[in-house]
Amino acid sequence: MDADGLIAVSETLDLQRLRNAYDSGIFPWYNEGELVQWWCPNPRFVLFPSDLKVSSSMRKILRLGVFDISFNQDFASVISACAAVERKGQSGTWITDEMKACYIQLHQEGRAESVEVWLEGELVGGLYGIRTGHVFCGESMFSKVSNASKAGFIRWVEHLQLQGVTLIDCQVYTEHLASLGAHEMSRTAFLEWLQTK
Repeated sequence: MDADGLIAVSETLDLQRLRNAYDSGIFPWYNEGELVQWWCPNPRFVLFPSDLKVSSSMRKILRLGVFDISFNQDFASVISACAAVERKGQSGTWITDEMKACYIQLHQEGRAESVEVWLEGELVGGLYGIRTGHVFCGESMFSKVSNASKAGFIRWVEHLQLQGVTLIDCQVYTEHLASLGAHEMSRTAFLEWLQTK
């Protein structure tokens, strides 16, 4: 394991390896044309559902019903939009065709889940990830209009809390998720939580 949390590399991304990885707190992250890289960073960026922070402006947006929000209604479109969206400081995407095919299969198995955010019938935001027991591992999100992904994330966290999910794995730091209450947790503590809570 290197200092950044790179655990291993493999030539392929097969479904069983992917299932085992998430159950062990490991996720794939690599670019097209590279070997598959498997990561378990330290520290881990996580959110306890009870720590969710919702600003007064977001509460108003949610109360007014600006967006229609659905769960697991269009997983393929969400992962495709996450792959296509331009991200500051990044060129291209790590969500390869191989990765999309695997996650769509996991969705069909009930392991991968999505949130869709709609505005006037158009998909304008969303996120997807993997459920492993009482932990939801977020993979990626996108937003085409202001506050879309944030609204979807907030409603998803509330939904997960009702379903008994105790921790949301955000993987690595982002300012966006920090503003919603996510914080760092040591890798050791995260892996213990994944296995025992």
